[in-house]
Parts: sequence; structure tokens; C-alpha cells
Amino acid sequence: MKAALVLLAGCTLLAQSPVKVEYACPPEDIDGFGLSCSPEDPCPVFLELTSADSAAARILVSGNLHTERTTLYSILLASEDGGKTWTEPLKRIRAASLEQIQFFDTSTGWISGQVIEPLPKDPFMLLTSDGGKTWRQKPLFEESRFGSVAQFWFESKTAGELVIDHASKHEVFQTNTGGESWEVKEVTTEPVRLKGRRDESVWRLRADGKTFHLERRGSPAWEPVAQFAIHVADCK
Repeated sequence: MKAALVLLAGCTLLAQSPVKVEYACPPEDIDGFGLSCSPEDPCPVFLELTSADSAAARILVSGNLHTERTTLYSILLASEDGGKTWTEPLKRIRAASLEQIQFFDTSTGWISGQVIEPLPKDPFMLLTSDGGKTWRQKPLFEESRFGSVAQFWFESKTAGELVIDHASKHEVFQTNTGGESWEVKEVTTEPVRLKGRRDESVWRLRADGKTFHLERRGSPAWEPVAQFAIHVADCK
């Protein structure tokens, strides 16, 4: 998939000036998503950020844009100047959300995602081999099915595992092709924790009600990198 590079409004991070992702509320989205919006009763649009990671100097943050009831688009943000300015290296995916990010090295990385209409379905992975400059979307299944990627972990550039959650069932899949193809390893009703997966990260995201804060682990405290406005638009 050819990556799209989209500049964001308010990209320069100033004190008390969060980055605000652009969303123009096009009429086709109002109709296509079945939104009931008007000047008297607008539909607020919110940014949700779920994961952050980095490859060399490139920082990436994943998430989605949504209203109170509807997931509109996935969002992937990238910065190459320490969080001062941000671009979008991937075209937004309709009705989808991006979740976990993992880089094995400065070139190879993955992001999990799924469509939400309104239940999670059609899980997929995004793959990069150039440090997050460009990404390819790989569906996990040929047919449409419900479920989401609860977690994944790659122990090398080629070998990895992921867990698909659907209701009370957990399916463990494995790959030896770097995520190009997957096969079932285990199906269980018991909670699954993948071996080797790290809980500690260099990066963390936290929300304070109006803003997402991206922070990097320092010594000894977390250091602020960027802020993102949660409320990005009002569709009318």
C-alpha cells in the first residue's frame, strides 16, 4: 500500500499547545457513517491513541478517530524531529483502529489493527521494512470474521506469535515469514500471555481528559515529548 504523507494542523509543539489532528467532516463521511449531526446538535470527533514505539529517530503513535458511537478512521502519526512536528505515513483506514506497535530493529516493525463496525472484526497487521516510512496491510484471514488482535510479539524478524480474541475464545497464531502468513498454534478458553513479550516500554501514553501526553522513560522520571488534543472536530 502506498503511504500517504499528510501534514497536521498545529504541528509545532509549544508549551500548552497540543498537536491537533485534522479532520474536515466531509459530507460523504456524515452520510456513509450514518451520523446525525447539525449546527444545533454537532457530532464531536475524538482522537484515541493506543500505542507508541520508535525506530532510530522516528517516533510512531497509533490509534483512531471516533465519535461517541462510531469508529471513523485509523490514525498513524510519525515524527522525525523528537516530537516537534508530525505527519501521517499511512492513509487512514476507514472504520478501523490501530493498536500495538513493535519494532524488532531500526528497519523491521509491525502494527496490529482491526475494523470496528461496531464489533471488532477482520483483524490485520501492518508491516514495514524501512523503519516505518512505508507500511503494507496484511489481512489475517481471507474471509471476513469477528475478532481482534489482543496481543502479538516477534522474537526475530521472521518468527512471531499473536492472539486473536473473540468472545471467550483465544486463538494463538504463529508465523515464520515475518507476518506475511500465519497458522493456528492453539485454541483455548484460558487467558493467554505470549512468552517474551515485554510489559515495560521506553514510551507511554496517558490521557488527562483533554489531552494525550506522549512521554519517554527517563532517569528517573518520565520525560514529556508531545501532546495531542483529544477533541479534534465538531461535525455539523
